[in-house]
Amino acid sequence: MKKMYFIAIYPPQEIIEEIKVFKEDLAINYANSRALKNEAHITLFPPFSREIELEDDIHIAFQKINTQIAPFELEMDGFGSFPNPKNPVLYIQPKENVQLTELYHRVKEYFNFAQYSFHPHMTVGFRDLTWENYLKAWEKYESTEYKTKFIVDKILLLRHDGQWVPIAEKKLEK
Repeated sequence: MKKMYFIAIYPPQEIIEEIKVFKEDLAINYANSRALKNEAHITLFPPFSREIELEDDIHIAFQKINTQIAPFELEMDGFGSFPNPKNPVLYIQPKENVQLTELYHRVKEYFNFAQYSFHPHMTVGFRDLTWENYLKAWEKYESTEYKTKFIVDKILLLRHDGQWVPIAEKKLEK
């Protein structure tokens, strides 16, 4: 039996709740309910599928990630988007952050079997967001101000069991 896994950074619950307000707006006003299924997070390694019997290997690789990095502040500042007509995405963008990029490279040392480019973001709207609704939503959100910051002090390994569930975490410590 296969399961889906991914590695991410989650902000504190109060920021997850703040971002949920934007997701609810997209669900109500732009017919984009799929985004409500996931809590706000920054993906360090995208979802991948593995046999559940191989989960130990995933845990071993996850524990090998070098997290000897001092916890750091990550600042989120405003909205961005991937204007792909087939699959548009609306997100909250972090400010450029050297430690975040370093953390991504350390994850990539042990999780390197999928090619993807690292564009850190917290998704607000995607999947069932149509191009027309994306354009309307982007008109509103392009100039919407939203700033917050939080301390990144751990990374999580999640498994999809009907919803994404954390199954391991690694603290950042210098």
